[in-house]
Formats: sequence, structure tokens, C-alpha cells
Amino acid sequence: MQISWMHICLLKYRKSLFLVFSIIFLSGNTIAQDQAIADSLEKIYSSNYKLQNNLKLLKELSENSIAPYKKLKFSNELLKAAKEKDSSTYIYSGYLQKGNALASRGDFSEALESYFKAGSVARNEKELGLIKVTLGDVYSLTRNHDRSIKYYNEAIAIFRGTNDSLTLGSVIFNAGDGYLKNNQIDKAILYLNESEQIFKNINFDLGLAYCAGTLGLAYAKMGRNKEAEINIGQAIQTLEREGDYSPICEFLNGMSDIYTEKNEDSTAIEFASLSRDLAKTYGFKNEIREANLRLSQIYEKTGNTPEAYKFYKEYITYKDSVLNVSTAQNIAGLRADYEVAQKQAEVDLLSEQRKNQQLVVISIGVASFLICLLAFGLYRRNRFIKRTSAIIEKEKNRSELLLLNILPEETARELKKNGKVRAKKFESVTVLFADFKRFTLIAEKLPPERLIKTIDYYFSQFDKIMEKYDIEKIKTIGDSYMAASGLPFPTQDHAYRILMAAFEMTQFVKETKENSLYDDANFDVRIGLNSGPVVAGVVGTKKFAYDIWGDTVNIAARMESHSDIGRINISENTYELVKDKFECEYRGEVEVKNGRILKMYYANIAKENEEKIAG
Repeated sequence: MQISWMHICLLKYRKSLFLVFSIIFLSGNTIAQDQAIADSLEKIYSSNYKLQNNLKLLKELSENSIAPYKKLKFSNELLKAAKEKDSSTYIYSGYLQKGNALASRGDFSEALESYFKAGSVARNEKELGLIKVTLGDVYSLTRNHDRSIKYYNEAIAIFRGTNDSLTLGSVIFNAGDGYLKNNQIDKAILYLNESEQIFKNINFDLGLAYCAGTLGLAYAKMGRNKEAEINIGQAIQTLEREGDYSPICEFLNGMSDIYTEKNEDSTAIEFASLSRDLAKTYGFKNEIREANLRLSQIYEKTGNTPEAYKFYKEYITYKDSVLNVSTAQNIAGLRADYEVAQKQAEVDLLSEQRKNQQLVVISIGVASFLICLLAFGLYRRNRFIKRTSAIIEKEKNRSELLLLNILPEETARELKKNGKVRAKKFESVTVLFADFKRFTLIAEKLPPERLIKTIDYYFSQFDKIMEKYDIEKIKTIGDSYMAASGLPFPTQDHAYRILMAAFEMTQFVKETKENSLYDDANFDVRIGLNSGPVVAGVVGTKKFAYDIWGDTVNIAARMESHSDIGRINISENTYELVKDKFECEYRGEVEVKNGRILKMYYANIAKENEEKIAG
């Protein structure tokens, strides 16, 4: 992690805000992001169109907006207006804030381009030093540590000539962090100790926490685990108090490394999982990637290959999005594979043609013999048809029942009639996701047969609950259960019915655990709901599967991942449909796809609904 210029601003303005790779320094003054200020400025901007090209207003909006999509919007408008008025001061600010917005959402290539453009119009050494720090930060996050250290040291040379101790200490810290990530541990400790002394002189507690935690990571690499634990523990306490969660994720990963070296794998998994959950809550892509890599490595070490593959797959997803891995090369590779496959198909076709020619010759030879057998065969055929007709009818009915068990009745009829199913869009359904908390840790202790029986015990009861409320079960993946209400036949009360089902699910799981109703049934469930449009259809040609797609499904999964044990987390969309029938408590916002922000609520069941469930 790095100490950004936002930390410096926070100290000077005594504010505590979430930081994104922000660097704010214009005309020799630092300005802290403040959402309250941003909101008031945005009201002024929206209410007076004459001010919408005001450079000063756009500059303050781009600096104070916390949401990346808003910061990007206002910085682009600032750039457009500044270029029209040929203002180099505001052009510099526009490129700087645009780079901050892009970096905060992980678009590092575009962020670098904006920072370089800002550097090209910098008016003095201090502004140029600021750009060098931002470039060092981005190269550090994309693991180009040699280039990162180069820019940090250039910035240090500039700021040693100023009286700004806070800035100098922060840049020296960033360089030390870069040396640590580049495995130059002695240099890292040297820089970190100098930074720590500067922060002590100016009483910068947050900077001291960064130094303590990063020194802890250095000690861990040297095998000095006791000192590492003490330093990292102190750092996490301070950072929690300050509400600065991004470095906590990295320090938790450091704790995971320490316990991995001690062969205390369960504890190492706990720390890495905490880091991953915290990073997902706040959308820290880089930290999500690192936590997934550690979990994959630990599970591989313990011989749990499925879990290792699961987390490594997620690590690769985030690695590609954060580090901009060479996608073009991958596409070229896929194209090459495709061309090879096409050539192989041509060879196979020619081979089949030769075989067919051989078969024709053989067929002519045996044709006379077959004709002799035909009369006898017809006689036997009549007897066979009579005996097998009953069997065929029985198996037909059995296959139809099996098909109805896999697909909704309407979909099954369409499949039998047309041989395929046309995808349909449903304008309003409610999607449910449920999974078991700490499933992996518990599952590791159970033999496979007992684990399958336990999961079947839970999911069979969930199926009965879905049938009770006329809800369509979609599928299960591992310990995850997915269902949808309002399809294949649209209904007005789909949200109410699936929420009632969700309450029954949580009640069943709770009673099973508390009353020990089933051996090994010691799980806790968490549930997420979201309402909106989906597309439904059948995939596959041999093993049919009815499935649904759309942003509504993704948001429902997001609601489940942000839920807690025994709770039902619903999106703002679902809340609007059920708020008159259920008591709901607001619990904050979450960023979903395309930068949208949705509110989340915990649903609580009313007494009259409790009686319905009990009945």
C-alpha cells in the first residue's frame, strides 16, 4: 500500500475519509475530499446551468467527489471547459483528477496516460513532484516495482528541498514499501525507519501505523514472526480506529503468511478470508486479488484442490482486471487454437469419408443375407412390438416426469414440442441466493458421504419450502442455493412469497443447529434477494439446465455476499416491493456493476407473517 496525498490532506483538515489513490495538490494548497462539500457543490452545479462551465466550481467538484464515476464526470467537464478557455492551471487539475478517478476504479493504463498529460503541463517542481508520486503509486500497484522506486526517489529529491515534512515522510514510506515488494528488504527497512522518525516528529499517527504494519511485513519476510505479529497488530488497531481499511487488507494477508509459515493453516485461512471479505466490501480490487492468491496457495498446500482452483480462478479474474494482462496475446492464442481445431476437423472428415466408402462395399456384400433374414425379422418384430409397447409407454411417462423435475412444466412442453426452448424475458422477478457460512472449514472435517447427506438434508427441505410458495428452484452450486419467484408464470407478489420462503429457510437452519436435529448439521445460512428483469431459458443439448441471466441475478449474488449469518439482505429494488408488509432496517450502500450504487436492507419478519410460517 502507499500513503497517498489524501492522507496528508486528512491530517491537515482533521477529517477521516476512505481513500482512493488520490493525490490532490494545486497552487501550493492541499484540499481534502469531503462528501458533504461535494453534495453542496453539486446542488449549486445542478441548480444554475450558467455555472456549469465555471472552472473553479468544476475543479472543486472533481477534487471533493468521492465516487469514482462522479470524479471522472466532473474532471472530464473541467478538462473540456479549461481547454476551451486555454487555462493551463485548470488543464493540469483536470488531468490529475481524471487520473485519480481512473486509478481508484482500477483502470491503471488510462490513469497513467492522464498523469503523464498532467506532468506535461506542470508549472513548477512541486507539481511535478506530485505527479512522480502518483506514477510511483500506480506502477507499484501494477507490480512494476523498479519503475515505481525510480519515480519515488525522484519525488524524494524534489521534496527534500521543501519544508513539507509530512509529504517527504509519506514519499519516503512509499519508496520503502516499493523496496519491500521488490524483495530489497534491507533498503526497505532503512527507508521505513527514516519515514517513521519523521512521522514521530510531527505526531502523524496514521503514518506511524503504516510504518509499523509495513515493518511487520518486512520482519515476517526475515522470519522474525513475533516482531511481525506485534507490529501488524498495532497497525491494524490504529487503522480500524481511523477507518482506513485498504492497508488493513494487506496487513491481514501478512498475518496469513506468518501463520502459513507456522503450518497453522486454519488460522492462515481465517486471516486471508477476513482480508478478502473486507476488500470485497469496499471494492479494493488489488487486495481481493492478493487474498485470493493466498487462499489458493494455502488450500493447495493442504491438498484441497477444488478450493485452491476456485480461489485461483478468482485471483486470475482480478489479476487480469487490475494488471491489464496481455489480453491481445490471449485472443491470438485462442484464434490459433480455433484454426488448429478447424484443420483437425477437416482431417477427421476425410477419415470418416474413407470409412464410409469401406462400409458401402461391406454393405453390398451382406445385403443378400439381410434380405433373407427380413421375413423372419418381420414376424419377430410384431411380437416384439406388442411386448415392448407397454414398457415404452412406462418409460415415456417416467422420462416426462424426470423432465418436469428438471424444467418448469411450460418449458418442458415447449422443449418436447419444438426440440428447443426460446429464451424469454421476465420484467419483474425476485432472485434468491443462499449459502452456508464457514462451509469449507466444516466440510473439511467430514467424510464425503456424510457431507453429501448433510447437504441433501438442507437442500431437500429448501426444495419443499420453494414448492410450498410456488417458487422455481434454479440450481445449486456447491453450498450455494439459487431460486427465483415470478417465473415461468409472472405474478404480482413474487417478492413477498420468496421473502416468506427465505424466512422459513433461516428458521429451519437455526432450529436444526440449536436443537441438533441432524448429525453434522452445524451450518449457518445467509441469504440475499434482488428484484428486477431477467432472461430465462434452457442451456445445453444433452444435459438440459433451466437458468436465468441478467444484472438482477448478479446483484442478488452481491446481496448474499454482503449478508450476515441468519439474516436476509435485500436490495433497494426488493425493498420497494415489500416495505409495506415487512419491517426492514437500512444498512448502507453497495456499489454494483457499471458504478451504480444500491441501498441494502435487512428484512425482519412481522408477527402476523411468523404465524403464517408456523402454521
